[in-house]
Amino acid sequence: MTNEPDAGRPIEVAVIGGGCASMTAAFELTRPEHKGKYHVTVYQVGWRLGGKGASGRGPSDRIEEHGLHLWMGFYENAFRLMRECYGELGRDPSKCRIASWTDAFEPNHFNAVADHTPRGDWLPWTAYFPPLQGLPGDPGDAPARWTVADYMARTALLSRYFLEGIQLRAGDQLRSDGDAVGANGAAPSPNSVMDGIDRFVRYGQIATLTAANEALRFLEGGLRLLPQFTEDLLIRFTDAISRAVRGQIETLVVRDDEVRRLWEMWDLTLAVIRGALRHRLITDPRGFDAVNDYDCREWLRLNGAAERSINCAFVRGLYDLAFAYEDGDVTRPRIAAGDALRGTLRSFFTYRGAFFWKMQSGMGDVVFAPLYELLRRRGASFRFFHRLENVRIGQGPGDARPHVEALEFDVQAEVAGGKEYEPLVDVRGLPCWPSDPDWDQLVDGDRLRREGVEFESHWDRRRVAPRRLTVGTDFDLVVLGVGLGAIPYVCGDLVARDPRWRTMVEKVKTVPTQALQVWLREDMKSLGWSQPPVNISGFVEPFDTWADMSHLVREESFRERVGAIAYFCSVLPDDPAARAAREDPSPARIAEVWRNAERFLARDIKHLWPRAVDERGEFRWDLLVDAAAAANAPPPSGAGPERLASQYVRANVNPSDRYVLTLPGTTRYRISPLDDSYDNLTVAGDWTDCGLNEGCVEAAVMSGRLAAHAISRYPALEEIIGFDHP
Repeated sequence: MTNEPDAGRPIEVAVIGGGCASMTAAFELTRPEHKGKYHVTVYQVGWRLGGKGASGRGPSDRIEEHGLHLWMGFYENAFRLMRECYGELGRDPSKCRIASWTDAFEPNHFNAVADHTPRGDWLPWTAYFPPLQGLPGDPGDAPARWTVADYMARTALLSRYFLEGIQLRAGDQLRSDGDAVGANGAAPSPNSVMDGIDRFVRYGQIATLTAANEALRFLEGGLRLLPQFTEDLLIRFTDAISRAVRGQIETLVVRDDEVRRLWEMWDLTLAVIRGALRHRLITDPRGFDAVNDYDCREWLRLNGAAERSINCAFVRGLYDLAFAYEDGDVTRPRIAAGDALRGTLRSFFTYRGAFFWKMQSGMGDVVFAPLYELLRRRGASFRFFHRLENVRIGQGPGDARPHVEALEFDVQAEVAGGKEYEPLVDVRGLPCWPSDPDWDQLVDGDRLRREGVEFESHWDRRRVAPRRLTVGTDFDLVVLGVGLGAIPYVCGDLVARDPRWRTMVEKVKTVPTQALQVWLREDMKSLGWSQPPVNISGFVEPFDTWADMSHLVREESFRERVGAIAYFCSVLPDDPAARAAREDPSPARIAEVWRNAERFLARDIKHLWPRAVDERGEFRWDLLVDAAAAANAPPPSGAGPERLASQYVRANVNPSDRYVLTLPGTTRYRISPLDDSYDNLTVAGDWTDCGLNEGCVEAAVMSGRLAAHAISRYPALEEIIGFDHP
């Protein structure tokens, strides 16, 4: 990428979009180490940063999110970004209650899936994930780069734990055998492993669960020692273990839910090991990517997983967390097997500190506000109310690569006095993003407010002026960080001329999502939830995922007492006609989410909160707290479903808000930030080929770091944790 400016001025980088990937690229390019070599200007539609992670403060300072956002303990790049940001920003803890990254994030060790039992009940299956050594993003302490063999050996160890749980539940006496073969980095003897495997395979000595557990110890050792052993031998060994265990516990599975759950997980781990061996993932240089043409469920089925296991709560939760339903149709679950395996195994085996981390305010408040403040301090510029209309591509002379010659925007509003828009508001000492723009800062702000201008709506095309930026005058390089769903609308020139971009837009699909937030008068214990605060997936549609966010009560300013806060989210069925409509479909889709919310609370929430319903089994609508209610105000008499209007819902149908799917056979069409087809253009976003091709914060941050590397060669690729592409 050409990045030498005229003498005497910095390289001008135009960063388009304000999501995690764009902000990461801006953060890396403005590092003090670059000594001012790059000047970054961020162009953002509307009045706030955040992309799909944006949040705002509404009535009573309530936090209004685009959806449910949790950070996972394996997000090494994302945590490193925020730890460096807070460290450099240096907020005064006596003046700002979220002054450090440990103020912003707290570990969450309890997690759950909703188990739909064979009897038709919904039962939460809650697990405690113990804190593992270190903290995500620990400086100078990069986690080991795991190979597929490492993951499979650890999977075999995990299968032992599940089997031991079954033994305890079944009353089978445990045999004390010490650590697994090769555990904790110890090198097992190849001869001892070979002798053990040969003994089990040749003589079939797996007559008890204890013997099966011992066999798993040798399987773990064999996986660590590949390719010294053949995959075929280990496949036969895995099959022998599976047959022995299935035969011994089949009757227990029917009558004991705990045994059934453990057996389902055990069965899945064996299928994963068998599949890794059958598909040669350990020796194939493509690793997990070698099976990305399969759907995850399809791949598990091909490798011997039982139907009960394939449809268990854990697998349903995996699909729910990834919104992995083509066209938003919950009857069409699809996710690429290789990327599903990579993400799942990384999350289980490489997390540090805690499996999940919960933000202690809105994502806009704890992530994008400090990033904005720090970037401003470093000298970056921000141009809000700039809606990208086209990326104009030009061709240089001779054999020169094509390049971005112009960026064409619609300016949605102008700031009074020609000043730079100041987007943040103070909420008791914490800089936050509001849910609405500050109309007083805008030229003709009162008129714009009266006219109901929707700056963040794709369908609201109103503008005050066009603006064209030209290469060499207004920018030198471009980081395109808009959402994938927006690409066909803002990159018409690029898509029209480049078959790779057309194919990516066609093959890599997106899906709308829906979110519901409710504020309740009573705490979770009073509502019947007796377990610790959790995050739960795999529940019934239309809201299959719930997180208890009651810790945010202290962040808001309700006049009426709030006992609990609950966030829900799920995929939203796509509507191709609405998507192609010229008129804004959002009101109709939001009304659909309201109907989903009413039906969900009336029909389904009792399975999680049994005391949230009255003696007739009807939801107690008077539990809902109105942000505008007076202190200690009783609910209105006869309060019913209309109380739901005081809560918060979202239908994320804007093209840039749509979630990027990882469908089977599609990851090969993603474009990498390292792609150099265009002389002065790189891309950033969780839709790019970034080493973790899933829609999440970590993927976006990895992509942003790769985009910065494409421009400045910093950070080094080996410093981007989890990026292991050649």
